[in-house]
Amino acid sequence: MTESTFEIVRRVLVDGLSLDEASVTPEADINEDLGADSLDAVELIMSLEEEFGIEVEPAQAENLKTVQDLVTLIDSLKN
Repeated sequence: MTESTFEIVRRVLVDGLSLDEASVTPEADINEDLGADSLDAVELIMSLEEEFGIEVEPAQAENLKTVQDLVTLIDSLKN
């Protein structure tokens, strides 16, 4: 069974930020709830770009607040 976009994003966030998997929900705020600072955010975007074979523009990354925002952006870039 292949992983969904959310499952992959969750795995990258859990690994990159040393989080409990249960804390990574679609509604979770990347900065406030998950504790990602600006450097973490850049590293996470780079990891996700590599994982999905996509390129996220800086302007797109600035608008990402929640885990669901990430999933939605990635899905739009994959298709």
